[in-house]
Amino acid sequence: MRDSLPYVLVLYYSRHGATRSMAEQLAAGVESCAGIEARLRTVPPVSPTCEAVDPEIPAEGAIYAELDDLRHCAGLALGSPTRFGNMAAPLKHFIDSTSALWLNGTLVDKPASAFTSTSSLHGGQETTLISMLLPLLHHGMVYAGLPYSEIELMTTTAGGTPYGASHLAGQRSDQPLADAERRLVRAQGKRLARLALALAPLREAAS
Repeated sequence: MRDSLPYVLVLYYSRHGATRSMAEQLAAGVESCAGIEARLRTVPPVSPTCEAVDPEIPAEGAIYAELDDLRHCAGLALGSPTRFGNMAAPLKHFIDSTSALWLNGTLVDKPASAFTSTSSLHGGQETTLISMLLPLLHHGMVYAGLPYSEIELMTTTAGGTPYGASHLAGQRSDQPLADAERRLVRAQGKRLARLALALAPLREAAS
């Protein structure tokens, strides 16, 4: 059953909290737009063993995502730390479970975006964002990066790319979001919300 307001699903994996902080700021950007809300969800870690060892509900932070969260969203933001220039395995594991949505074209023409954090400045931020972009294109989603009308893209000395928001978390993953990073990730959330509202009538007309 759908909520009364459309929502942008902010779906992320965070190991040390940096990507989670970005997700919370992006959600704030979404909710700065009237008529839409953000839904924060995370994914469980994966294990080399087949035995489930994690509780069904995390001890803190967002609850785990279900396919219905993705099925009914008006827009999607994916967030992950980098793993050798790629998205983290837990998020990839969840995305790999979405074949039923792909078969039904559930996500076609919905806007999507991505965000990431790395421990070093040139730690694979853009390739990680692109790795999250690829399955979104296969789902038929409309990808929305960050346009250069966001002036922080020209002035940032930390994170921030036209492919999506990024964050330099430092070697210990303990650096807080820089002001420019925070403004960019909020702008990304606001843009995604505006596009979700604008594209909804087009999807309804095509159905």
